[in-house]
Amino acid sequence: MSWQPAAEPESSPKPCDGVSGVVEPKARDIGGFEVRRILPAAQRRAVGPFVFLDQMGPAELPPGQGIDVRPHPHIGLATVTYLFDGEILHRDSLGSSQAIRPGELNWMTAGRGIVHSERTPPAVRASGHRLFGMQAWVALPRSHEEMAPAFVHHGAEALPLVERPGLRVRVVAGRLFGATAPVEILSELFYADAALEPGATLEIAPEHEERALYLVEGDLAVGERRFDAGRLLLLEPGVTVACRAESPSRAILLGGAPLEAPRRLWWNFVSSSKERIEQAKADWKAGRFPAVPDDPESIPLPE
Repeated sequence: MSWQPAAEPESSPKPCDGVSGVVEPKARDIGGFEVRRILPAAQRRAVGPFVFLDQMGPAELPPGQGIDVRPHPHIGLATVTYLFDGEILHRDSLGSSQAIRPGELNWMTAGRGIVHSERTPPAVRASGHRLFGMQAWVALPRSHEEMAPAFVHHGAEALPLVERPGLRVRVVAGRLFGATAPVEILSELFYADAALEPGATLEIAPEHEERALYLVEGDLAVGERRFDAGRLLLLEPGVTVACRAESPSRAILLGGAPLEAPRRLWWNFVSSSKERIEQAKADWKAGRFPAVPDDPESIPLPE
């Protein structure tokens, strides 16, 4: 009887639930206000054209306190500001002055260069309030990196609302679940706010090549795995992913077509060119960016 080596034990199969990876954001405190940096991360630099994603708060701001993000520059991207609670006043070098409230969209296209500030409005600061929201950056296509800057605002009533049993999805930008948001976009993408009641299921079809879900609040089950709030779930391409709410839950859905080329990020600048970022740094330091009317302060260039 010949000797045969013992068979290697079979490794445990990986869960086939459509989640290819999980990003745990890094939190930092900026004077009593917590910000969680979700993208870029070591595991993933971008999802579709989204190269940056932050969670702001939640924070309870007492009377007399608020946020004061002084004027600062951007190039090569569009900023996407979306709130769950609170109010922020946006001002920019185009002369825009727009308060954003929960369920609304501020979409600022930097292009070749724009400057903006974000502050708590005086009346809101005086009374105190809760602030909670998301800030995302969309890298512009290379053909539009130097386009003219622009700013648009869309109220909550203008953003499509998809309702299914136990599920409400507000489509903030792009196309999802058969609904299209009104903001003009330059690349294939989607960005949506989903609220789920306990036991409700959210099915995310593979209509976009790159997709992710950031769990803002609650608990989700995907296959046999459970995920707590504060996790970015990276979804496998080409498969429908079903997420079931274990408790009242809220998630941001985002993604789109992959970037046609890698992007460089330095401070508030995004570009496919290292030289362009160096030029933007020199321009801000030399005061060559336009100013924000009635807001003379500024954030200096990091050294």
